Amino acid sequence: MAPVKKSPTRGSVRQSTRGAGAITAHRLPPLDAADWSGTRGSLDGTGLKIAIACSRFNGNVTDLLLNGALAELDGHGVKKADRTVVWVPGAFELPLAASVAARSGQYDAVICLGAIIRGETSHYELIAGECASGIQRLQLELTLPVVFGVLTTEDLAQALARAGGAHGNKGAEAAATAIETVNVLRELERTRPGLFEDAPAGRKTR
Repeated sequence: MAPVKKSPTRGSVRQSTRGAGAITAHRLPPLDAADWSGTRGSLDGTGLKIAIACSRFNGNVTDLLLNGALAELDGHGVKKADRTVVWVPGAFELPLAASVAARSGQYDAVICLGAIIRGETSHYELIAGECASGIQRLQLELTLPVVFGVLTTEDLAQALARAGGAHGNKGAEAAATAIETVNVLRELERTRPGLFEDAPAGRKTR
């Protein structure tokens, strides 16, 4: 009987099947970590205008996510004057704040940051599910990057580990995702003229 193959454990390193070196599981790999053929975006944030919607609930975690996101934007050339931070009470309100920002036409992308930690009731599943689906519906409707940087963890320790701890900072990853996604959409517009002609109001094109 053939042995059962075990899946990589959290935080483990797996070999990429794309012909490059090792890639850490559960992390956004660097653009040069593998031979990503095809159309892709860069991490050049020069001139981009970014809105960040951040939840005050579990603020000891979301503050760290926000700090990570802002540092990442700094590192990729997004000026302080070109970013706006909007605070909302909790993760459930993130899609609404993101919707207002995205529909304004003033931003190239919106980043949503929050921390939903499981409790003793089903409240966790309801909030996490509605938050994620609201953010996804918004970006699909507007064809504008609206990035899900919301932690959904079993306990506070797991959240802190992903807010600058052993598992990196998911706020920073969300910021990098926003920049890369804006740029890959622009590359698609450049190489395939007319692709976004019917894009709804809210999408910025340059």
